[in-house]
Amino acid sequence: MGCMSAPVIMVHGAFCGGWAFDAFRQPFEAAGHRVLTPDLPGHGGSDEAVAGLSMSDYARAIAAMIAQTRQPPFLIGHSLGGLVAQMAAQEADLAGLILLAPSAPWGIMGASLEEAAAAMSLYALGPFWMQAVSPDRALARAHLLDRLPPDQRREASARLVPESGRALFESLNWWMDPMATTQVSPERIRAPVLGVAGAADVLHPAATVRATTERLGGRLEVAPGLSHWLIGEPGWSALAELCLDWIAEQSVEASV
Repeated sequence: MGCMSAPVIMVHGAFCGGWAFDAFRQPFEAAGHRVLTPDLPGHGGSDEAVAGLSMSDYARAIAAMIAQTRQPPFLIGHSLGGLVAQMAAQEADLAGLILLAPSAPWGIMGASLEEAAAAMSLYALGPFWMQAVSPDRALARAHLLDRLPPDQRREASARLVPESGRALFESLNWWMDPMATTQVSPERIRAPVLGVAGAADVLHPAATVRATTERLGGRLEVAPGLSHWLIGEPGWSALAELCLDWIAEQSVEASV
């Protein structure tokens, strides 16, 4: 069984759930892949507490899922899920790693004012690293879901859930984290890497995604006109095909 039919695990970003991939998963399933879109710990419903969860908890959950697959899967991570995927990839055997507008690992500085503002704005909440942080729906509509049609933007915004302040601290304020939780060692990731950035993304702009991808020795694609919600905004289907083409390339190379 080759890479083309390998399972695909999709890891959602902050404040989201597996529902974020409801549309994006469909072309992969049509191509014959079994697609898994788990909720990260604490994101599955109001009865689960997300406060206090670490990026390490998220990465361990994904690594455990990978370990249960019958063959090495392709791992796709979006936004914060892209950083979770990088962390999990250090502990797992993968067919390939696809990072869609990923959060940067420890040591890579953001390239935009919006990235810096997001990191600092959390301090207005007090000791946010101990809390569950409620989604800022106005910010989401402005920068996360900005290219969605109004009805889809309202629907997606309504589905956002609280996020772990600790995970946000570890990812956005990594230089203050004495544990260096989000440090990623490129030599521990043995899979090929594809990084994708939206040219209009200000949350994780192309320059930041480029730095992350180059550190991992991967290939970067910049999607013209796309913003941060690469998995659902207009143009997502062409991006899904780009990912599937890359998966096919890995299948060919693996068989040579």
